[in-house]
Amino acid sequence: MSQPSSTGKPSSGIRTWVVFPPSRFLRGNNTRLKHLLQQPDNRTCADCGAPDPKWASSNIGVFICLKCCGVHRSLGVHISKVLSVTLDAWTDNEIDAMIDVGGNASANSIYEAYIPKGISKPGPNVNQDQRSNFIRSKYELQDFLKPSLRILSSNSSSLISSLSRKNIDSSPSRKIANSIPSTKGMVEFIGVLKITVVKGTNLAVRDMLSSDPYVILTLGQQAQTKVQNSNLNPVWNEELMLSVPENYKPVKLQVFDHDTFSADDIMGEVEIDIQPLITSAMAFGDAGILGNMQIGKWLKSHDNALLEDSIVNIIDGKVTQEVRLKLQNVESGEIELRIEWVPLGQ
Repeated sequence: MSQPSSTGKPSSGIRTWVVFPPSRFLRGNNTRLKHLLQQPDNRTCADCGAPDPKWASSNIGVFICLKCCGVHRSLGVHISKVLSVTLDAWTDNEIDAMIDVGGNASANSIYEAYIPKGISKPGPNVNQDQRSNFIRSKYELQDFLKPSLRILSSNSSSLISSLSRKNIDSSPSRKIANSIPSTKGMVEFIGVLKITVVKGTNLAVRDMLSSDPYVILTLGQQAQTKVQNSNLNPVWNEELMLSVPENYKPVKLQVFDHDTFSADDIMGEVEIDIQPLITSAMAFGDAGILGNMQIGKWLKSHDNALLEDSIVNIIDGKVTQEVRLKLQNVESGEIELRIEWVPLGQ
């Protein structure tokens, strides 16, 4: 089949993917969070003023846009714990903490109390370096606080959580290592991947008779699953989130065996080509107005680790892809994933 031209990145050699030509609500009943999001001050990003923010820092208590979300993740969860308003399941404690803060206006009255002359709050279209510098000054360095408050949050997850004595536990089903190493030269984000690590099959033995596997996904930042003790056929069904930059590369997946007293052993790795998914999604536009259909395909070939062709579908208004991969550089092991593409602004 001949391949149509796409808006994705150029690839070398034979194309192993196909784009077929075109022929939000909160999880659970979190009405309290939805109520808070509808306040006038929460309808724009707390940091840059972009309209209709779909992300939040649950420990700081602000609603933010996708571009600012990328910077917040780079700060680390000890400063800003990022959750999606539409994709993540929120705990009661996290919602209580957001309500306790009161929203963007209340938080900004503390974090932006004293912005020095010559420093301007960024707008929605500033470059990523300006955005990053402002957000780091605001939350990490606390340059805009009253001087008397700065010391209170030196070892806490956020200033407001220190003042209110609220401690928000991380959701056990969503352990994410937000480890973007540097903000220098940060690029614009175009969307988010929601990757469900479904299960592993016939994984390699790294202990006496079994292994304690976990998965790390890397795309600039990292996301990690829980450890499955003594299991060569683990079932995770665990959702992980990765922000996708403009000049994206394949997602790197690695499986490790957790060791208590020595370095963790590698149990195989593989690259996930996300170009078929993203290019298919961009070609069709707003998937929410379309019916269920197949829109693309990542083809199995000798150049990739696919066990079978991977279909890109629109299902219930979402662009998704089921992927089965054979782990590389290891004696055995397969990984099954489910990937969903969330574009900028959704």
